[in-house]
Amino acid sequence: MVLVGNKMKLASAISPDELATFVIQARLALLDDESGRVEDDEPFFVADLGQVYRQHQRWTRNLPAVQPFYAVKCNPDLTLLSFLAELGTGFDCASIDELRRVRNLGVDPSRIVFANPCKAASALCTARDMGVTKTTFDNLDELDSIKKFMPNAQLFLRIYASDDDALIQFGDKFGASPEATTALLERAWDLGLEVVGVSFHVGTGATNHQSFVDAMERARAVFDQAARIGHHLQYLDIGGGFQDSGFERMASGIREAVKLYMPPEVRIIAEPGRFYARNAYTLVCKIISRRRQVCNDNSNPDMLYQNDGVYGNFMNVLIEHEAMCPSLVTPALSLTASRADSSREDGEHWYSIWGPTCDSVDCVTRKMRMDSEVKVGDWLMYKNMGAYTTATGTRFNGFGAQHAVIYINSESQTGDGGMMPLGTTESVIQYETRSGQPEIMSCST
Repeated sequence: MVLVGNKMKLASAISPDELATFVIQARLALLDDESGRVEDDEPFFVADLGQVYRQHQRWTRNLPAVQPFYAVKCNPDLTLLSFLAELGTGFDCASIDELRRVRNLGVDPSRIVFANPCKAASALCTARDMGVTKTTFDNLDELDSIKKFMPNAQLFLRIYASDDDALIQFGDKFGASPEATTALLERAWDLGLEVVGVSFHVGTGATNHQSFVDAMERARAVFDQAARIGHHLQYLDIGGGFQDSGFERMASGIREAVKLYMPPEVRIIAEPGRFYARNAYTLVCKIISRRRQVCNDNSNPDMLYQNDGVYGNFMNVLIEHEAMCPSLVTPALSLTASRADSSREDGEHWYSIWGPTCDSVDCVTRKMRMDSEVKVGDWLMYKNMGAYTTATGTRFNGFGAQHAVIYINSESQTGDGGMMPLGTTESVIQYETRSGQPEIMSCST
């Protein structure tokens, strides 16, 4: 794929949301509804790297002593990974492919943690050959594999942790119980393996800061066990699961827990994913068909069919039961005017939204209200679509989840390569095609 930079002059500074909407409208204005071409019917993303930057600044303000290692599994977009690498984050990788993605960007192996407690021999060998040393374990058999294939590893003992309110809990699958940690540390010592830290993960989408406090208390007990055996632990990995909402309160609880339980010389790292990626991406989908009901109301909504669904970028509807609330977006003829549609019915309309596959499970939302009629050929805009969307999509029924991405930056570049808040008259816009052909968006004000 090819990235082509194109500077677009704006009449005045606008908000990040307004910039994203403007770019979407500009993109739609370039499409031809009558062409029958695949590219005119495809969903697309708008990704605001400025939002990623603001989240990074927010992280460093609230958790200055905690180094973020971005969870690649959340969104492995290479442009996003490259941008995060420039910001100085580390990376949490869980597979050979994720390791390769990050290393191919030139990221030093010291900035990578191979945070999968159960790895194939080929994965251990790949990490070893790449120079990656930090990895996790939570069982005796994994220690035997590490001794055989990655004997110079720096190990993190993954311990059990859980937030009962998390969207997805990991405690059923990963994490050594308190009763097992001593035996694991002793076995590592007997094998001559270096244990350098403890890790835990309270669950994806965690909301209760007390779960981090409880996990840190258990981690301190493991630090004491390790010291008695002879291990010198230097790291605590507090995992991921950080939500955008309530982050400041969560961070405050984590800071207090670190002071309470961890020696000052211990280096704290974390594995945020959705915190960085979720709010930065907007997905735009086209309505490809519509079934009108005899009586349209909230008990019998009209049915809209769009070109992406739960087997694509909306898997979170099934996994996390996320409620989707799209808005109608229309092509722009200019910066200030949108194409009028005199035939569109105003007023309250109720809809269900379905994906493109032949499976009846492919339902994005069962019932939602729109302020006006939605018709075939219309486009819906879904915000907050950067986390576990393309990463979890399938190719069921031949429909894919990998769509074109338009990259914008609502934080302008300074002359020395730094970044400054939006307020100037330029924002950089890049368009990435799936076909590998360069394409430049252009609009006139």
